[in-house]
Amino acid sequence: MTGPSEPDDSPERTIENPDLEHRADAAEPDAEAEQESGKKKRGALREFAILVSIALVLYYVMLTFIAQPYLIPSESMEPTLHGCNGCVGDRIMVDKLSYRFGSPQPGDVIVFKGPPNWSIGYQSIRSDNTAIRYLQNALSFIGFVPPDENDLVKRVIAVGGQTVQCRADTGLTVDGERLDEPYLDPTTMMADPAVYPCLGPEFGPVTVPENRLWVMGDNRTHSADSRTHCANLPADAQRGLMCTGDPTPGTIPVDNVIGKAQFIAWPPGRWGGVDTVNPQT
Repeated sequence: MTGPSEPDDSPERTIENPDLEHRADAAEPDAEAEQESGKKKRGALREFAILVSIALVLYYVMLTFIAQPYLIPSESMEPTLHGCNGCVGDRIMVDKLSYRFGSPQPGDVIVFKGPPNWSIGYQSIRSDNTAIRYLQNALSFIGFVPPDENDLVKRVIAVGGQTVQCRADTGLTVDGERLDEPYLDPTTMMADPAVYPCLGPEFGPVTVPENRLWVMGDNRTHSADSRTHCANLPADAQRGLMCTGDPTPGTIPVDNVIGKAQFIAWPPGRWGGVDTVNPQT
């Protein structure tokens, strides 16, 4: 007979898989690495968002208080500033800081908001399409589209308290002194100031009220400036003499001045400063 089997005292055998153990050990460092990488990406995005926000705030502050790009909309300041209706003109940087510490002077090229009587007939240049209008406003913010307001650019000829007039025999004068205007170009104006000193009808005398400015375009024969908007006495107008009435409509308030044209930023071939030439000296 066979006796009862004796218990097996040998240790229990287990099946081991070294590869699984290796993978389990490696999984923990990989998860930590992915978590760390995710934190770095989120941190980088947060830093980028902060930098963009700071840049936008600084740009807004610059546009509000220091300088602003402006697109020349017409040919009234040729050849100093190029521009035309319906096409791309010069883009200039308008300095807003200078006039916080001083006032416009004769010869300055300024950008200003047209007074109400200068804006009669002005129509919005924005599209009726909401999406296009939004794009136009955004491009206007950086100077690639004209602002949706009657902003104008002219040269200061006379300031408050000065008297301006023009006669065929004396030319354009301020306080009786003939002006020297090298920025006038006979070819551009299609008229020679040596032959036609007033480059239009004779006008004045006009005494500019305090805190107001008499402004004119460099393209004198193609500029709707102070001469165009001034008041005329009927009797003088019949004799061809303009701007002999109330001087207020033909002048602009100093408070309407946005800033001084300092630099042509675009196109690259036109880079350079905008010359301030005082015609009274």
